[in-house]
Amino acid sequence: MSTTAAVAPLSTADAEALIAAAGQAAEAAGVMVSVTVLDAGGHLLAFRRDERAVLISGETSTRKAYTALQLNAPTADLVDAVQPGGLFHTLPTALDRPLLFIAGGVPVRRDGRLIGAIGVGGGAPEQDHGFATAAVETLA
Repeated sequence: MSTTAAVAPLSTADAEALIAAAGQAAEAAGVMVSVTVLDAGGHLLAFRRDERAVLISGETSTRKAYTALQLNAPTADLVDAVQPGGLFHTLPTALDRPLLFIAGGVPVRRDGRLIGAIGVGGGAPEQDHGFATAAVETLA
């Protein structure tokens, strides 16, 4: 019999708070971004694209969130894994899934359990990672 306590799922309010926090961090840096928040099942909970962000940032933010969720790791930590000789070198082409191994996707955890992910696109990868990480830290 399991005695694991239930962990509250990522709520719409949580997702909106993540979107706002990432957007504020990006705005403070003068970067126009798109932000995607997915729940633990990979379903869209919230999305926001600054009207001045490059159009592709919407797609990249979603793919970064999906990748962070599926692999339960920040995409910044996975970049080397898809290089030739890396652990996941063939993964991007082996699956018909929207994976993207560029920094900017971060898992969201509550009490150590994976409850969703956030992806940010539009800035340099390191900037996107910083904005996503700053947003996740606001939920702690």
